[in-house]
Amino acid sequence: MEGKRTRGRQKIEIKKIGNEDDRLITFSKRRSGIYKKASELAALCGAEVGIVVFSPKGKPYSYGSPAIEYVANRFLNVVADQNADERISHGILEVYRQARVYEANENHNELVGQLEAMKERSKALQQLTGEKGSGEQQCWWEPALHNQDSQGVKKIHESFKGLVNHVCSHLRLRYGSSSNSFDNGIASSSAALPFNAAA
Repeated sequence: MEGKRTRGRQKIEIKKIGNEDDRLITFSKRRSGIYKKASELAALCGAEVGIVVFSPKGKPYSYGSPAIEYVANRFLNVVADQNADERISHGILEVYRQARVYEANENHNELVGQLEAMKERSKALQQLTGEKGSGEQQCWWEPALHNQDSQGVKKIHESFKGLVNHVCSHLRLRYGSSSNSFDNGIASSSAALPFNAAA
């Protein structure tokens, strides 16, 4: 049976390490080990743990569960102070307020985008109906029906049928749908009119 090639884990003398590089490496490894043990203690026992460590160079490191500030305040009996509770409440409310502001900005941007899209559609509709938008032109649907004679009503009806046919033919070209569904739509639209063109 072949013997061990490494020395394995050795018991070391607990005293300050002389070599500075070795000391920093050991500090880093042991600090990670302490954090791991502290998190296990918090998870297994529900303990509130706080650790503050200064490196050999004087740099501070901390670990806390749930947070180092919370544990330190509790240790120093600051949590009992009403001002600390108010600061905690204020912090929670500030986070909630910022989330609502962000959500409102998102909604505003979405509405602005929808408004721009509606403006583009309006321009396209004006081009389809022959309006150039340069002057105040009266549209065929603007005159009141009760002021029209039978010829005027017939003209309005024909204009409406022409618009429906134009829109349906445009949709046929754009989406390639079968003409039957659009023709049925034209027939049902004409049947829904409040007057009879033949009258």
